[in-house]
Amino acid sequence: MNIRVNARGAARLLAHHPWVYRSDVVGGPKEPGLYPVQAGAGVLALALYNPASEITVRAFSFDKSERPQEVLLDNLRKALRRRKKAITQEPQGAFRLAHAEGDLLPALVLDYYAGHGVLQVGSAALEPLTEDLVEVIRSEVALQSLLAKNNHKSRSLEGLPLEVKPLLGQVPDAVMVQEGSILYRVDLKEGQKTGAFIDQRDNRIRLQAYRGKTALDVFSYHGSFALHLAQGFEQVVAVDSSAVALQRAQENAQANRLSNITFKEANAFEFLREEERRRAHYDLIVLDPPAFAKSRRDLERAYAAYKEVNLRAMKLLPRGGILATASCSHHLSEAMFYQMLAEAASDAHRTVRVVEKRGQGWDHPVLLNVPETHYLKFAILEIV
Repeated sequence: MNIRVNARGAARLLAHHPWVYRSDVVGGPKEPGLYPVQAGAGVLALALYNPASEITVRAFSFDKSERPQEVLLDNLRKALRRRKKAITQEPQGAFRLAHAEGDLLPALVLDYYAGHGVLQVGSAALEPLTEDLVEVIRSEVALQSLLAKNNHKSRSLEGLPLEVKPLLGQVPDAVMVQEGSILYRVDLKEGQKTGAFIDQRDNRIRLQAYRGKTALDVFSYHGSFALHLAQGFEQVVAVDSSAVALQRAQENAQANRLSNITFKEANAFEFLREEERRRAHYDLIVLDPPAFAKSRRDLERAYAAYKEVNLRAMKLLPRGGILATASCSHHLSEAMFYQMLAEAASDAHRTVRVVEKRGQGWDHPVLLNVPETHYLKFAILEIV
């Protein structure tokens, strides 16, 4: 049985955007699964389907085939092979092996941490294929263990249970990952996301090239940027609102024998305002906030929040100072991100030069047809 979509749904698929919403689906099976999608007499795509989900159709191929499961598994095989060289060169590193829509694998994420894998399945259509997915992973990547970390809220929207369970081998509670010249601990079972935020890996390593007296890492979490900055700055301040996160950041600093990082538990907005009041200055500031805009209706409030922290940070930098700033909200487009930074610069009365426009790592691929896959914006700016 096929899924049938209306003209608007067909237009999205013809443009090779994989999502069709419930309001544009005019017919289909009663149960979730993998099915062809058609409009009129023609098949437009192969897709994950769940009639109970708001995003009812998630296409993974725009070619005709009578074997959708084989096509999906082959997409996974190709994604893994694209990463094999990186794993071979850096077996103790961290990489994303499967990046959902970016690898034509909707609702599927697989991350690699120093020989251990963490899998997340976010679709009722995909869940029954878990054993087949594991078999492909085993055949392509040598893993010591594989953990299903299916505790993210999106599974509830699919009617799936929240659970964390081993799929292969003995899963350790934590592993040490090598990132450039830095080591950091990843909690596979308890950490956020799959354990760490590896989409910023290349940006963190990039900042090791900078040198100076003082650096500030705001929204530091486990100190990932601060660890790299401590290689080139005499003093680094790491700020986060979570005492638990800062405790892990301190442990990471100790593992790298770094004694030049000061950890401060504070609200980022209040901390930056207080630093401005006391006329503090830093040579380099990193802003890596959480996603302020988790939905489109949050966008106006999120825009103001991003502008606020960037404006405050710009005021703390002297001429020649560097601001490395990010947004991981896909609702805030790249154009809006730089517009926000321009407004912050004007209101801060600073002239700001764009040194580099960066984004998510190569292993988090972006599809031009799917703007949602370009979620991470990262700018390196200089105060002129």
